[in-house]
Amino acid sequence: MNVWKTLVTALARGKVHMTLLDPDKLPPADIAKICADAEGMGTDAIMLGGSTGITVENLDRAIVAIKERTSLPVILFPMGAKALSGKADAIYFMSLMNSRNLRFVVGEQVAGAPVIKALGLEPISMGYIIVEPGMKVGEVGEADPVPRAEPKKAVAQALATQYFGMKLVYLEAGSGAHSPVPGEMVSAVKKAVSIPVVVGGGVRTPEQARELAGAGADILVTGTLAEDSAQGADLAGVIRAFKGM
Repeated sequence: MNVWKTLVTALARGKVHMTLLDPDKLPPADIAKICADAEGMGTDAIMLGGSTGITVENLDRAIVAIKERTSLPVILFPMGAKALSGKADAIYFMSLMNSRNLRFVVGEQVAGAPVIKALGLEPISMGYIIVEPGMKVGEVGEADPVPRAEPKKAVAQALATQYFGMKLVYLEAGSGAHSPVPGEMVSAVKKAVSIPVVVGGGVRTPEQARELAGAGADILVTGTLAEDSAQGADLAGVIRAFKGM
């Protein structure tokens, strides 16, 4: 499976939704059930990762369980080079653009590159930009979050992402954020770049998803909602709203 070509094809048809799950928070059986339910709701891919607690073992177990229940591509969403699984279909090879620590800008990437090659993982390059409040990922990644009222700073970082030749730019408010990345910021970034714009963090309602779609987000990532939604109705509503279904 060539995941990037699959995503490009999906983006040519319209908006794309991805479900993000943390294998440190949930057992494999629960993750697999959430993924199977999300596939039925229209999600296009599964992302696996978290800010802390990720190991090769919990990644492997989660991926095996997911592949037993779904046909969706599984993409690693790593915070570092130590926990990578060859059972995944691809990995976001991403640079945390606004980290104060070069380890997250390029250091972990250099350490992980030979492992990615040895595992045969498909790398998908991405510029990762933390937006206020940033939450745990901003703290762990030692980021200077882009202020919500300063879209020009996000535009500058997104343009740098594109000029570095990366395939995607990701605006991240952080898991559990009180509200998503502002629509004004998404719109400004979308107008400035020609690569797909990914948005995640803080999306809980169809109205928020619809606003981000209208602002120009190409890919929406939801994690906490998928993990917490009792019957999946909330996630289904968000996916439908984002995709205009």
